[in-house]
Amino acid sequence: MNELPPGCQLRPATARDIWKIRLLVLQAMLDPTQIRWQQFWVIESEGEIIACGQLRAIANIQELGSIIVKSRWRGQGIATYLIKYLISQATQPLYLECLGAKLASFYTRFGFEPISFSELPPSLKSKYRLSHLAKTILRVPVTFMKYRQSS
Repeated sequence: MNELPPGCQLRPATARDIWKIRLLVLQAMLDPTQIRWQQFWVIESEGEIIACGQLRAIANIQELGSIIVKSRWRGQGIATYLIKYLISQATQPLYLECLGAKLASFYTRFGFEPISFSELPPSLKSKYRLSHLAKTILRVPVTFMKYRQSS
């Protein structure tokens, strides 16, 4: 696993972090409705949360989500470190939803592969139904992905 920049540390989120996480999620224009601090990990530097991500448990699967790195910290491998760590913590089949070909390409580096809506488990079909409609009707570039462990 790559290293974090000096002075940065990864830790599980605490109840005190919830509003900082919510703010990061809102600033990134991500879905703020399913934020449970207990599922988040944060990276901080000098007491400031500079990145976050969550491993959400949903009916016998897990979802990687809310991967956010503050703009001034991007390009230093922080997202890569966080994603690899969260993948290593997954104990169930792992999925994600992302927007745009560039982001989908980014996630393929970690072992995620695009899948069709029909390949999603029922628990995610209900969650991603609106995204699927936007993709189908409005041509929004949503990609559904599943993590495939390399052998």
